[in-house]
Amino acid sequence: MTSLSHLLAPIELGALRASNRIFMAPMTRSRAQSDDLVTDLHREYYQQRASAGLIISEGIHPSADGKGYNRTPGLFAAEHAKAWRQVTDAVTAAGGQMVAQLMHCGRVGHALNKAAGARFLAPSAIACKEEIFTEQGSLPMPVPEAMTTPEIASVIADYAASARLAMSAGFSGVELHCTSGYLPAQFLSTGTNQRSDHYGGSLENRLRFVLEVTAALSEAIGADRVGLRICPGNPFNDLHDDNPQETFATLLEALKTYSIAYLHVIRMPSVGFDSLVLARDHFDGILIGNDSFTAEEADQMIGEGLLDAVAFGRAFVANPDLPERFKMGAPLAKINFKTLYGGGAEGYTDYPSLAES
Repeated sequence: MTSLSHLLAPIELGALRASNRIFMAPMTRSRAQSDDLVTDLHREYYQQRASAGLIISEGIHPSADGKGYNRTPGLFAAEHAKAWRQVTDAVTAAGGQMVAQLMHCGRVGHALNKAAGARFLAPSAIACKEEIFTEQGSLPMPVPEAMTTPEIASVIADYAASARLAMSAGFSGVELHCTSGYLPAQFLSTGTNQRSDHYGGSLENRLRFVLEVTAALSEAIGADRVGLRICPGNPFNDLHDDNPQETFATLLEALKTYSIAYLHVIRMPSVGFDSLVLARDHFDGILIGNDSFTAEEADQMIGEGLLDAVAFGRAFVANPDLPERFKMGAPLAKINFKTLYGGGAEGYTDYPSLAES
């Protein structure tokens, strides 16, 4: 057994109370039904991992327009909330809790992945120069529609409505997905936001959408139940910003006004600067780190005050009882990347617990 006293200690994040600091990172698994509903398979998958201090759900689109990927779940209708309630009730019964990660993909996606009539909305009519997986293989992404001011207001309202549904569905809060080239990141970045109105141009204007969404979520369910996920400089999905350090330093300073529950930061050394240091320098709330941490590294960084908790992704896929394995110093099972996306129980709910193995 190992102590890991910092990692295994409880923590408060706004209105949330976590029994440990081993969080489950949000991971797209592409197993929702064609109508965007989660199933009993999702219920079992998340319940198996309820020993996490906090489960951050896979990306959930807050509207039909917000969907980008194949077989991802939604949360914008009563039937979505009802289906998710079966999942959150199971997690709660097992002693865990979840927040819903709200993910509007904006220009990222393909018509084959969306419902009929769903639109591609983005800050500017600039296509993502990447391909995306569909049932017909990888295909180029289309040129999106540049959003009008009323459409921006409508999307912000969609986020707030989805957050309220999340609470009715038994989630403890929501996390705004603000990286990976999706809609909030598209507004922040100079390469995707070439607007000339008060949502584009200056840095202050490019921050406006994210801050207004944060305000709307905070008003809908309380700022102490809202988190934000970022990865400054992340080039995923053809994203580029001329000065990501300045962009995110300014964003984080502005976020201090809202007193959100936490900030979730993906570290990415390849961008040329330390995102965790940037976050700690400019954000004074709870900071969650993510990406390729060992238990020992996570415990040390929490102990040194550099982080408050760590979210584990791949390790939680293959080890449903990850906190127990960390506590016991047990070896970790390896992930099967071939079964990561799509399919059924294989590679999803059939990874054994420590006791079972």
